[in-house]
Amino acid sequence: MSLLGAGPAHAGVRAPAPTRRFAVGVRPYTWSRGSRRWTTYVYYPATGTPGGSPVTNAPVAQGVFPVCEFMHGFSSSPQKSLAIIRPLAEAGFVVPAPYFANLSGQDVYNGNQSKDVSEVITRTLALNTAADPLAGHLDTAVGVGVSGHSMGGMTTHGLLTAWPDARITAAVPMSCVDMGNPSPSVHAKVLFTHGDRDTTCPLSSARQAYRELPTPKAFLTFKGAGHSNYFGDSRTVATIVDWMRFSLHGDTAARDRLRTDASSSTTTWEAALG
Repeated sequence: MSLLGAGPAHAGVRAPAPTRRFAVGVRPYTWSRGSRRWTTYVYYPATGTPGGSPVTNAPVAQGVFPVCEFMHGFSSSPQKSLAIIRPLAEAGFVVPAPYFANLSGQDVYNGNQSKDVSEVITRTLALNTAADPLAGHLDTAVGVGVSGHSMGGMTTHGLLTAWPDARITAAVPMSCVDMGNPSPSVHAKVLFTHGDRDTTCPLSSARQAYRELPTPKAFLTFKGAGHSNYFGDSRTVATIVDWMRFSLHGDTAARDRLRTDASSSTTTWEAALG
């Protein structure tokens, strides 16, 4: 079995980025790693009219879609994170979003959460050859995207550093702190988002993490924003979606939109795309 999971080989060739929006479906899965057990809500492009709430067990849209995981922060959930999750699924990504009911800083700092997300990635990719409606719809050859906010952002950065997952080719740590030195086994395009008035996760720590990473990378700073009040901002959403399109589809038009997506009188955009 490939490190990227079972499924037909694509020889690393990226599928073109979809040119339309999709309706969104969601399927819950109960997964575990040892004694650690959680529910993952997998959001995906579905048949039907775009817009509206995700529909449980909706038929999967035709196509093969990259995987782009999202992890919530403390006291949050996938359902409270739809401002990011739904646009990604609408844009043609399969978004596994685990719900960690007992999320703690200890588990973030000792690596349990990063290891749990690696398990989520493994289980999601395995659906491609399982007796499951998503079988045959997952692009297992282009790597995966990971993203998350706060403790989810720290967990995301942990997957690039202290607890690396070499399958990751795109990452968006939101409101995170530096979780360690970059791992040479991970080759990902990384976008940081942060508020410059964040008193929970200091901007200086995320900036240190940014400086340590090789290119391609980018940093979107929201002036006057705290820890989470930029989360559902249209600039946040547009930039993240285009970052994933650029990273997982090789969409150069999305790459070229990034500065426009991110730029305003209350944001600062910095990028080294290589």
